[in-house]
Order: sequence, then structure tokens, then C-alpha cells
Amino acid sequence: MGQRDEDFTRRRYAVRHRTIYTYDGDVEACLERGFLRPRETASQQVLATELVVSPDPDLISEHVDLFGNHSSFLEVRTPHTRLEVRKESLVEVAWPRVDVEALNRWTVASAVQAIADADADPVEATTFRLPSPLIELGPEVRAYAVTILPPERPLGEAITALYHDIYRGFSYKKGATSVRTTLPELLGTRAGVCQDFAHLAIGCLRSVGFPARYVSGYIETASPPGRPKLEGSDASHAWASVLVPDGTWVDLDPTNDHLADSRYIVTAWGRDFRDVSPLKGVVFTEAANSTLEVAVDVIRVTSPDADSGWPALS
Repeated sequence: MGQRDEDFTRRRYAVRHRTIYTYDGDVEACLERGFLRPRETASQQVLATELVVSPDPDLISEHVDLFGNHSSFLEVRTPHTRLEVRKESLVEVAWPRVDVEALNRWTVASAVQAIADADADPVEATTFRLPSPLIELGPEVRAYAVTILPPERPLGEAITALYHDIYRGFSYKKGATSVRTTLPELLGTRAGVCQDFAHLAIGCLRSVGFPARYVSGYIETASPPGRPKLEGSDASHAWASVLVPDGTWVDLDPTNDHLADSRYIVTAWGRDFRDVSPLKGVVFTEAANSTLEVAVDVIRVTSPDADSGWPALS
């Protein structure tokens, strides 16, 4: 997916994320927690958001977690064989273009030192610099990282090389990994999905001393030429973000071989996927089998009176 100047212009998106669990027997109760509401950022404003659950939940609440994400909790005690959780949001997005050349005034080593010397939040910097449950900084990761992020390499060039090397050296292949896949295993198979590539980029950055975080959200996609876009055909997306010496975070996407732009919608960020899973929970049931269906729509809103109500998504 290429990048053009127009990809950095301001635009609005309607986002619908629908999750459906179906069981072959009654579920007596379920407890679910997830990160589905987009967050406010320097590049993103949330204009409206709505959560719809069927059956009606007995309890629904929301709080802001340690990382500033909106965490939703719901409890359903009505017996059911089908649970649907649907989040709809209207967001305005405008990402600035990163001045990669300006970042080259630092090397990897001098940037790490400058961040350490800066008057930054030490808790935040340390949290995103340390290993996390899904991102261990073992010898395999360090060996891979040092080939791309040597101390003397200019910072902008190093960040560009990191996402490009992962994009070029790894195949996008659904089913090749799971949420339990380790970075050494990924380095061995050289195949995975966006979650894996984000974890690897973060592991490389942390291994040389940078604070780096996992970002979960969505990206606008296009259907093949001459074909209509199918409803529910979009998906959640993940990428990496690294703190640079001027105090800003630079978001890089190894899956698509470029930095983030105004097609990217941020839901949440954390140390790794485990901190920002879209939806997870516990069910109380004797059902033996279940199925999961996830459908995502990211639709650009062009109507001049979009504030008057929700765009038609169905």
C-alpha cells in the first residue's frame, strides 16, 4: 500500500466493529472487557461513539486505564446462545507527515541518550522500554535488531530501515502464528500478521534502548479495481510507535512499509497486544462448541452534514 500527499489530509471516518459469539448451548452468563472506543490523540478527534450489546447487558461501564485507553466492561446474565457486541464511532483524523530528514540529526545511540537525559515521564519511558509478556528481548531479537539499528546509524534512516526490512523479509500469512507465538519463533518462520510485525519492530527498538509501544486500531482499505467494497471486509490493525528525542512519538507500520498517515485510526496503545485486546472475557456455560465472527467497516464520510447523525453503515 503506497503513500501519497493526500493521505495526510484531514478526513472523517465511520468505524463499525462487530463481534458475534455463537454457542451450541445456553450461556448462563458472560463477562467481557475490551478496547473498542477510539481514543483522543493529537491526530484524532472522536466526534461520536456508541456501544450496542445484544442481549441487553445487566452491567456496562467504562474507565480509562493506565495508558489512557477507554476500557469497556460488560456483564450479561440473560441466558443466550448468541452474543453480539457492536461499537460504532465517528472520528476525524489528520496525521502530520514526519520529517524523517530532521530525525537524522541524531544517531541511534545519541537519540537513546537524549531521551534518557530528557525531562520526560520516567514511568512512561521505562514502561515502554522494558520487556513485556509478548515481547521478550532475547539474543535472537537483539541480533536481528543490531543489523538494522546499529549505534552510528542516523535515526530517521534507522526507523525507515526497520519497517522496510520487516516488510521485505517477512511474509504476511494468516494462520502462521497465534497470540502465543514468540519473537524467536517469528524470526524462524519469517511469516505472520500485523500483530507479529508490530511486536518485532517494538522488540528491536526496545532492545537498543528506545521506548516503544504497540498501537491497535484500524486502517482504511480499498477494494480491488472494479470491485465494490464488501461489508465487514475491513479488519483491526496494529503497528508500532517509538519515542524520539523531541518528545514526539513516530508511528511506523511494518505491514505496509511506511509511517502512519490519515488513513490510520487509533483505538488503544500498550506494551503489547495483551494490553489492548479488542474483546476478551469469561463465559459460564456447558456448551461444547462456539464460533466467533468479527466484521469491521471503515468508511470515509464525505457528507457535509455528517454531524447531524450517523452515516448509514448497513
